[in-house]
Amino acid sequence: MAWVVDTCLLLDVGLDDPEFGRTSEDLLRRKSADGLLVCPVTFVELAPAFAGNLTFLRKFLLGIPTDFHEPWLEQDTEVAACAWARHIQMRRSTRGPRRPVADVLIGAFALRFDGLLTRNATDFRRLFPKLRLVG
Repeated sequence: MAWVVDTCLLLDVGLDDPEFGRTSEDLLRRKSADGLLVCPVTFVELAPAFAGNLTFLRKFLLGIPTDFHEPWLEQDTEVAACAWARHIQMRRSTRGPRRPVADVLIGAFALRFDGLLTRNATDFRRLFPKLRLVG
């Protein structure tokens, strides 16, 4: 199948992050033979790094190489909605950590594939205990 790539890894590589850039690039290289996918939400999150120039963004993603054409399904929406509701309920009752809704959407999308490549595995583990995470 393929691995979904979290936004942070792509930003690390694209921005040549001095702390995480090399490690993120190595992880993507190791997993590229299995196939790399970008969630539509990640595509949107990356746009500001390219000043909204989608041509440059697409060229960057093709250079990784990642597939950014995988569609969002109703199943993804349903899984994300349930995970978000659980997260908000837990946060209200225990004052748990805040999470951006983008993480919920990316995690729900990744459940259909081999898993998620991320350096924020702990954040996703709370939201999706069954999601395979590699970081």
